[in-house]
Amino acid sequence: MTRFGTCMTGIVLASALVAGSAQAAPSGLKRDAVAGVEKRAKLAQEINDSVFSFAELGFQEVETSRYITDLLEKEGFTVERGTSGMPTGWVARWTNGSGGPVIALGSDIDGIPKASQKPGVPYHAPMVEGAPGHGEGHNSGQAVNIVAALAVKELMQRDNIAGTLVLWPGVAEELVAGKAYFVRDGVFKDVDAVLFTHVGDNLATSWGRPSGTGLVSVEYRFNGESAHSAGAPWRGKSALDAVELMNVGWNMRREHLRTEQRSHYVITDGGDQPNVVPSTAAVWYYFREQDFKRIANSYAIGNRIADAAAMMTDTTVTRRILGTAAPRHFNRPIAEAAYENIKAVGLPRWSEDEQAFARIVQKNVGSEKQDGLATKLDALKAPVEEPKSGGSDDIGDVSWVVPAITVSYPANIPHLPGHNWSNAIAMATPIAHKGVVAGAKVIAMTTLDLLTRPKLVDAARDYFVNVQTKDEKYVPMIGSGDKPATELNAGIMARFKPELSKYYYDPSRYSTYLEQLGIAFPMLEEKPAAAAQ
Repeated sequence: MTRFGTCMTGIVLASALVAGSAQAAPSGLKRDAVAGVEKRAKLAQEINDSVFSFAELGFQEVETSRYITDLLEKEGFTVERGTSGMPTGWVARWTNGSGGPVIALGSDIDGIPKASQKPGVPYHAPMVEGAPGHGEGHNSGQAVNIVAALAVKELMQRDNIAGTLVLWPGVAEELVAGKAYFVRDGVFKDVDAVLFTHVGDNLATSWGRPSGTGLVSVEYRFNGESAHSAGAPWRGKSALDAVELMNVGWNMRREHLRTEQRSHYVITDGGDQPNVVPSTAAVWYYFREQDFKRIANSYAIGNRIADAAAMMTDTTVTRRILGTAAPRHFNRPIAEAAYENIKAVGLPRWSEDEQAFARIVQKNVGSEKQDGLATKLDALKAPVEEPKSGGSDDIGDVSWVVPAITVSYPANIPHLPGHNWSNAIAMATPIAHKGVVAGAKVIAMTTLDLLTRPKLVDAARDYFVNVQTKDEKYVPMIGSGDKPATELNAGIMARFKPELSKYYYDPSRYSTYLEQLGIAFPMLEEKPAAAAQ
């Protein structure tokens, strides 16, 4: 096995596949797919580390998208760029033969604000102070999908397997602002199944509706009239007063909303300076709920409160949807097929160095559990009777127009806070490299299942039509005239990109990003005093 390999040997894989042969693609194909992923482990590491080094925020994933699309074109994919009016949006397609299923592989590509972090350093050590970074691990998913797709593509050509592979990015997922536009504009209209990948700390998938929420993200902009704040305040109409009144009104209304709702806001424009009555002000809200009807209800309440705040201040208000995410619902037959492959692949065999490093990271960030990396597979996750509230993901929009699942792969450390610099620590280390390869094997094997088992595709469609969408249909929150908010994060990236670019990974000179940065793995230092403060 290579240093990127998993605990699975060829013999174990063969026996697992033979045992499940009544439900799986031909075992020989799957062995060859696994071998195809393993021989591309170096490519997976290079993609993972390169995207990590770009550290780009949503809608500004310029270097990331250029790098990935150039790579895919060299591998024979036809690439459409600028999809749905997003400069960093793209769709890559490759077809073999005529007919056959269309399988789409997607993963997010954007980073997190203020999450800059040197990989492999187990305490807070920004690459560039205040800059963005991959504090969610979105640098890794395209590596999973590309390596899996290339392994499957080789087998499709060799064995004359008909079908189409489609690769696509989750643009600005942290703003939940990209996928609904792909859906609206028909990116998935001819797709039979979507396999979405997301970084995690185990190898897992689920079906049905998981815990979490959908949402609508909307900015309210108030317009008033400026005046001298001391000399003639009575002549002003304060847009900032309207923002503050809206926030007070919403916070009062919270008491009378379901406990499952989640809502939050930031003031994006609070005026210019204190001695001028603010003529403009804006506030950005996320309204989260667990189904389409309740999301729409929260949004309607927000609109009424905004209108009321405008009336109280004699200002005017406009609103703009900046993003949206449907509640997720994942396909049972595809999830069950993927889980059989998860069991065949198994978790990576972690070295003691990797476990020690994970434990010291957990200790340094104050995690309650400091038990290192996962060594036992999660069970296949079925729907719970009463899903809990929580976060959102715009893969939900995709899941309501085509049978879809999400596969998480163990490229990160358990028990970290999420959306935080600490979640970037492992993401360009051997931990991420092994986790990406494990995920790619599962995706390659499941893609083969969908390409070679017509009954699986039929079962997935039957579940989608007769279970998932039987009593509830997709309700899009954006209309034909809405446009992606592609200006978001432009100023932040313009400020930090010149310094970040000094740290872009050069795989032609260095075998890993850690080598380029001069970081020896594993660093096992406890949090230094400066970091503790």
